[in-house]
Amino acid sequence: MPNQNYSIVLLVLLLFGCKHEAEKPMVLVTSVDVIKLEAKTVPIYKDFVGQVFGIKDIPIRARVDGFLEGMHFEEGNRVEKGELLYSIDSQSFEAEVARVNSDVSAAKTLLAKSNSDYNRIKPLADLNAVSKSDLDGATARKEAADAELKAALASLEIANINLGHCKIYAPINGVIGKTLATEGEYVGKQPNPIILNTVSDIDTVRVQFFLSEAEYLTFMKRLIGTHQNTDEKFKTIADKQILELVLSDNSIHQYKGHLDFLDRNIDPSTGSILLQASFPNPDRLIRPGQFTKVRALVNQRENTILVPQKAVQEIQGQYMVFVVGNDGVVQIRNIEVFKNYKDYYIVEKGLEPGEQVIVDEVQKVKSKMKVAPKLVQYQSKVEN
Repeated sequence: MPNQNYSIVLLVLLLFGCKHEAEKPMVLVTSVDVIKLEAKTVPIYKDFVGQVFGIKDIPIRARVDGFLEGMHFEEGNRVEKGELLYSIDSQSFEAEVARVNSDVSAAKTLLAKSNSDYNRIKPLADLNAVSKSDLDGATARKEAADAELKAALASLEIANINLGHCKIYAPINGVIGKTLATEGEYVGKQPNPIILNTVSDIDTVRVQFFLSEAEYLTFMKRLIGTHQNTDEKFKTIADKQILELVLSDNSIHQYKGHLDFLDRNIDPSTGSILLQASFPNPDRLIRPGQFTKVRALVNQRENTILVPQKAVQEIQGQYMVFVVGNDGVVQIRNIEVFKNYKDYYIVEKGLEPGEQVIVDEVQKVKSKMKVAPKLVQYQSKVEN
């Protein structure tokens, strides 16, 4: 019996000793890099999908119909205002000008005869040498001839205008696109193309994008602040709102932009409102028709903890970091993430300023390890 009691006591001591050994932290031979968390003010940006337009996009139309006789530009190149672009066969319009010129000459001759008759009859009528009806007839013929000449001159002006429309010139400085009609085609009436081409001024580009009603209210409340008269203050305040343009390859356009247009109403069919921003484009990298993202500052988040993404492990939607205590012992800490910022996570819950988080060798670290922390400064490699 005493032997049995001795065995029980020995087993209890062994189990207690094993438990005590298990609670001892493991030792990591190498040191680990850690950062000390600080509370910061973080700008919150949001991207809005938009489409690019030139600051001016002028369609080139044939204002008279006829056969396209010549193209005097290179497609896709820059053209200058007043440069000849297209010419339309002008023979019929020249013939019309000649015909109307003949009508003008005839009207002038008729007016000269009517004036002569009137000038001869008027003194005689004053002397009662001719009847009053003769004077009335001469006056009517003179006025009719004068009206006929004016009508002929108006027709001549129209004929000359139509003849001038046979030459189509660039309305602005800009880049011209691919032609929608070639030499020999009959243009100016359906089914042939009415718009021959488009010239775009892209030294500055416009980007149109839409905000939902809720986004619009949040955005404008922040933009306008306490100002009451939004219509008068919009342009002044919008000029201060610096916007970025994110291209399809995720690069940032080097020139910043600003809002210059807010539509008058929210589209009831989509629940969104149209905004427009302008961006300098001196190197003409951005072209009309491109889809881009307009990046806008929508909020400033104060007292915010940032953790480098490389320091965070994600397992089935759960985010974890390794925190090193003052005693050098590693603890696993579950955190809640708000969203990404550059190559950081914005931490909603789980960390406090002053704590140390491991940023390297996270795959080799385990809970309750005792490590030698080395304080480092983490530098983001991502631009805004």
